[in-house]
Amino acid sequence: MLRQNAWKTYDNEKLEKMNAFCEAYKTFLSTCKTERECVTFAVEEIKKAGYVDLKDVIASGKALKPQDKVYVQQMGKALAMFHIGDAPLENGMNLLGAHIDSPRLDIKQDPLYEDSDLALLDTHYYGGVKKYQWVALPLALHGVVVKKDGTVVPVVIGEDESDPVLGISDLLIHLAQNQMEKPASKVVEGEDLNILVGSRPLEGEEKEPVKAYILNLLSEKYGITEEDFTSAELEAVPAGKARDYGLDRSMVMGYGHDDRVCAYPSYQAMFSLEHVQKTCVCLLVDKEEIGSVGATGMHSRFFENAVAEVLECMGQYSELKVRRALANSKMLSSDVSAAFDPNYPSVMEKKNSAYFGKGLTINKYTGSRGKSGSNDANAEYIAEIRKAFDDNGVAYQTAELGKVDQGGGGTIAYIMGNYGMDVIDSGVAVQNMHAPWEVASKIDIYEAYLGYCAFLKEIK
Repeated sequence: MLRQNAWKTYDNEKLEKMNAFCEAYKTFLSTCKTERECVTFAVEEIKKAGYVDLKDVIASGKALKPQDKVYVQQMGKALAMFHIGDAPLENGMNLLGAHIDSPRLDIKQDPLYEDSDLALLDTHYYGGVKKYQWVALPLALHGVVVKKDGTVVPVVIGEDESDPVLGISDLLIHLAQNQMEKPASKVVEGEDLNILVGSRPLEGEEKEPVKAYILNLLSEKYGITEEDFTSAELEAVPAGKARDYGLDRSMVMGYGHDDRVCAYPSYQAMFSLEHVQKTCVCLLVDKEEIGSVGATGMHSRFFENAVAEVLECMGQYSELKVRRALANSKMLSSDVSAAFDPNYPSVMEKKNSAYFGKGLTINKYTGSRGKSGSNDANAEYIAEIRKAFDDNGVAYQTAELGKVDQGGGGTIAYIMGNYGMDVIDSGVAVQNMHAPWEVASKIDIYEAYLGYCAFLKEIK
C-alpha cells in the first residue's frame, strides 16, 4: 500500500499553519529538556486554556460537572488533563498518552571530584544510549537541587549564549589504536562518562583547589553546598536549541523528540476541543525509557487514582465505576517510530517502515522478535481509527520497528492494555532515535496533531 507524500497535498494556508505549529514546538523542545520542565511548561499553557488543578477542586469541595477541565500533577514529573464530557465517565474516555522523559546522563548523588588538577562530575546514563555519542559534545545541566529546608533551586547551565558549556572528553585519534579495535558498546564505558567542569584552582586552597573553586561558584550562584548534591536531580543533556534541519527547512533537529514530539501535539490537541460528549484525557508520564517504573511511571497507580478522584468530585465514585471507566476507554499510545533511513536499509523492511513526509505513524504492535512485550491492537479498533483519520483528511501510515529479528522496542501501550481498553501506538517517525540530536519531519509533526484532534473528537 503506497502512501502519498503529504507535502504534495498542502496548500499555502495549510503550510503556514504547519510552520506556525512547528515553530511553537521548537520552542517547547528547546525549553523543556527534562520531565519537570515539560510539566511546568505544559501547566502554564493549560491553565491559560481554563484547566484547574484538581487539588484545588478537592480542597474547595466544589463538584465537577460536564465540560469542566481539570489537571493532576504527580511529583512535578507526570501530568493528566481531563476535559469532562456529557456521557458518564464509566462509559470510558478517549486517551492520548505520551512520555516526557528522554535518554540522558544523570548526575550521581556524590558526583564532584578532582583528578590531575581537573574537576569532574560522575554520571549514570539513563535509558538506551550509544555511549560513544555523548563524548566531545557540548552539554548543559538541567534540573533541581533541593536543600534540607525544602527550598527547591532550579538549575539550567549551558543554554544561554553567555553560559559556559560542559562536556566529556574523547580519546585523540593519535592514541586510539586500541580503542578503535573495541566493539561499539565498549568504545566508551559507562563509568568513563565523566563530565569535565573546571580546571582553575581556588586561590589559597591547598586540598583539591579546583574542586573547591567549583563549589565556591555553586555556592555564590545557587547557594548550594556539596552535600546538597545528595538531594538533587540534575541531568546532563545536549546544549543548544532545536533547529530547522535540511536546506529546505522541512525537518526539525533537536534533543528529546522521543517522546516530546508526541507529547506536545497530544496536549495541544486538547485545546482544540469545545463541547465534548465523551471525556477526553491527555496523559504525559515519566520513566518510559527505563521501563515505566516508579511513582511517576505508567506502572504506578497515578492515573488510576486520578480517575477515582475525578469520579469522587462528580459524586459518582465507586471502585466498579473506576474499573469500567478504564476498561471502556480507547487510547492512542503516542510514541515515536523509526523512520526509514537509506543509509541503513538492511535493518528495515521497506513495505512496513515509516517514512518522513507520509504523516502520522500507526504501529499495530511493538515488542521484539515474536512480539515479545508488545501490545497488539485489535483489528476492529484499527478500522475505527482508520475511519476517523480518513474522514478528517489526516495523512497516516503503518509501520513496524525494523525487521522482525533485528530488534524492536516498547511503549506504555501494553500497560494500559492491562485495563482491558483498546490501545494502539500512534506517533511521529524519527531518525537518530535515542541519539543526542534526533530528527523529525515537520509535516509528520503537524499531521500527528491533526490525527490526535480527530481521535479525540471522532472516536465513540
